[in-house]
Amino acid sequence: MAGFTHLFIPGPTNIPEQVRQAMNLPMEDMRASSFPNLTLPLFEDIKKVFKNETGRVFIYPSSGTGAWEAAMTNVLSPGDRVLMSRFGQFSHLWVDMAERLGFEVDVIDCEWGTGVPLELYAEKLRADKAHRIKAVFCTQNETATGVTSDVAGCRAALDAVKHPALLFVDGVSSIGSIDFRQEEWGVDCAVSGSQKGFMLPAGLGFLSVSQKALAAARVAKHRHCYFSFDDMIRTNDAGFFPYTPATQLLRGLRASLDLIAEEGLENIFARHHRLAEGVRKAVDAWGLKLCAKAPQWHSDTVSAILVPEGIDSANVVKRAYNAYQTSLGGGLNKVAGKVFRIGHLGWLNEVMVLASLSAAEMTLLDCGVRLAPGSGVAAAIEHFRRTADMPVAKAA
Repeated sequence: MAGFTHLFIPGPTNIPEQVRQAMNLPMEDMRASSFPNLTLPLFEDIKKVFKNETGRVFIYPSSGTGAWEAAMTNVLSPGDRVLMSRFGQFSHLWVDMAERLGFEVDVIDCEWGTGVPLELYAEKLRADKAHRIKAVFCTQNETATGVTSDVAGCRAALDAVKHPALLFVDGVSSIGSIDFRQEEWGVDCAVSGSQKGFMLPAGLGFLSVSQKALAAARVAKHRHCYFSFDDMIRTNDAGFFPYTPATQLLRGLRASLDLIAEEGLENIFARHHRLAEGVRKAVDAWGLKLCAKAPQWHSDTVSAILVPEGIDSANVVKRAYNAYQTSLGGGLNKVAGKVFRIGHLGWLNEVMVLASLSAAEMTLLDCGVRLAPGSGVAAAIEHFRRTADMPVAKAA
């Protein structure tokens, strides 16, 4: 088939050409004396994306799931009580990991389409006079349902009762795309991955930790080996790793961090919000609804779109790929067959978003959804034109 196959899943995302070219080089010696010239600045510059001023960031050859495990097994001890909430596939998987690693999980099940229940967190923390809860977990962006939660609100709930628990945040599909302030919000462990806002292939797990988390790790009792903070610190401080690193991905990371710095984080956040609003305008014009139950939950990196009764969203995803060479995200777990997802994060502009909406609109029509052809695309176009930065030349 001619032309590009278009990628609009919530990750892996599209890779900038500068990043692809940066990884297109011969293999190198990861023990060479010059290798720290690459790695030491990486450790410092990636902290800026997390807005972590006093802690440190670990770069693991893993997915974000590996960084989840690294955070829990280094900082907590077996049997520690943790407070978590479950409202989508990825918050569910985090709960599942905590249970399988032997923690005592106090889990709050929420309606899918909502996010972290701040009021219930506050109640639990207020009632925990003995401070048995050692960590509070927040999934900032639930990729399965297109829901963003209030990390600052989690910190406020802890501070309101002077609770000493650590704050863990899953930022895999948010950090680098949605506002995140580790130092300001008192986040102790923040997890992300290379394949989303960092605009890289999958294969690097990022864990940004506070000084409080590092201190907790020195007395924690959980067993770990591959993800050991001690091993990483000892070698990272000299610019190396305790095992073979993903050297070409690190070269790509250098290029992606340069692109992020050039655009500026605040501009990146504004761009993502503007593009996401275009998708939301299209969904409204189609007469459809998001899985996210209210605007307070709307994600600027992924929209999970509910299909009408009698339509299987899996068929929407298949049709988009087979007929229009476009990859959309499918529904997961409780929302399987009910939603399809458009990922709008990373290396993305207006015309790319319009391509995703065109493919989705044609596919919905093919699958029997009643909507006015061109309605969603037109709504997005009007939004993008109305909010464009560049002045429009007036006709003579």
